[in-house]
Amino acid sequence: MIQKTVAVIFGGRSGEHVVSLRSAASIMDAIDSEKYKIIPVGISREGLWYSGSDIWQAFWEYRLPVNAAKTVLLTDPSQPGLLIQSEKSPVEWNYQPLDIVFPILHGTYGEDGTIQGLFEMAGIPYVGSGVLASSVSMDKVVMKILFERAGLPVASYVYFHRHEWVQDRSSWQDTIIKQLELPCFVKPANLGSSVGITKVSSLDELGAAVEEAFLYDEKVIVDKFIDGREIECSVLGDLDVQASRPGEIIPCNEFYDYRAKYIDDRSELIVPVELSLDIEEKVRNYSIKAFQVVEGSGLARVDFFIERVSGRVIVNEINTMPGFTSISMYPKLWEASGISYPELVNRLLDIAESRFIRRKSLMVAPPE
Repeated sequence: MIQKTVAVIFGGRSGEHVVSLRSAASIMDAIDSEKYKIIPVGISREGLWYSGSDIWQAFWEYRLPVNAAKTVLLTDPSQPGLLIQSEKSPVEWNYQPLDIVFPILHGTYGEDGTIQGLFEMAGIPYVGSGVLASSVSMDKVVMKILFERAGLPVASYVYFHRHEWVQDRSSWQDTIIKQLELPCFVKPANLGSSVGITKVSSLDELGAAVEEAFLYDEKVIVDKFIDGREIECSVLGDLDVQASRPGEIIPCNEFYDYRAKYIDDRSELIVPVELSLDIEEKVRNYSIKAFQVVEGSGLARVDFFIERVSGRVIVNEINTMPGFTSISMYPKLWEASGISYPELVNRLLDIAESRFIRRKSLMVAPPE
């Protein structure tokens, strides 16, 4: 068997840098080493690219190893690969051809369509959704607008930009109270892993919560509080899309915030969760529809609320590059649905290559 070369890219400039490192470690352990040669590539918090056998450990320890080599992705479709700085001389660069990229990057500059556009320009297959799906799914406002247009149920929301808040703060506060009531959730429009999110229970807390969200984005969305169970469902595929059994999150904190997800380690994950047949079918169908609405590819996790009183299923959001450690919800749901972690990782690589081959036939020069 001829080995293919896969670059696993991790780290990045977003607030989810550490989450990316955790996901990448699990993925590199699971990739079929007989089929693939792995090139670890780390993107620093400043946006610099490095490669080297010790790069993951170095990033985890907030340092650069002695043998860290500056690395760039070639945007030449005729030579898909990396240029890696030589250890012998800083002016010498070595070419490393690539067959595929697994960008396990969460949040800004990794999950928002920016790096996906770079891979498109480079003419190289990559795991996950393309530019369109990545960008619209990252923006919670655009995502909800698309879901509403497609007939998917979403919670009520209000959104505004920084300059609008500065110009008329009191008016926006009145709008939030009138349309959403309290409590509500204030969030950066473009971020994940619950970074920058605040649950607001009184008017006195609202201003500080909005300012916190503005630390991470120029646009803020405020969601109506839903008294419901938190349900998640994993999606896999491209043209042929599958949805996993759903799971439930029981947060250890007041809501499923960053600490509950990654630090406290006391939240309960019920995988799979027993739901009535009609509710489970609705969750799985909504998951596939949400994936198709944004034109997703490869993988996604769709998050829901099930209202405790009415039983209504509400789509919260779609995440096109969900946490991917061996204990993350995305792979655990597929494990409960009959697909092991290593099989899932290698299936995603196959999907990426198949999608690239299919779309490559469309990349022809216009007639003269």
